[in-house]
Amino acid sequence: MRMRMMFASVAAVALAYSGAVAAEGKAMAKTEEQTSAVKGEVLDLSCYMGHGGQGEGHAGCAAKCLQGGAPMGLLGTDGAVYLLFAEHSDASAYEKTKGFAGKNVEVTGEVATKGTLKGITVHGVKAL
Repeated sequence: MRMRMMFASVAAVALAYSGAVAAEGKAMAKTEEQTSAVKGEVLDLSCYMGHGGQGEGHAGCAAKCLQGGAPMGLLGTDGAVYLLFAEHSDASAYEKTKGFAGKNVEVTGEVATKGTLKGITVHGVKAL
């Protein structure tokens, strides 16, 4: 009887461990990403969310805020707001995008969606 209980305990631990490993693998799986080009206005999200700051009249303020580390977004022509991210291995395109604060651009990169949040890993940017 004691041997059966020990075997059952070992089996339960092994089963729990294999489930945890499988769950970890799923959690670490990359979200579906797609390389796209999205057109819109480069935003300083702090001012945009805080008081609706956007457009040419807000470009100077947005540039200062972005250089100061405020989060950067893109107000797409479809009305969606995308959070912009730097590529881990090369942030140059992301940094270049800061120079277009308040301007209309085309951003290329991987578009990802997580719940209702949309984001773009910036690979390139050009003025429109």
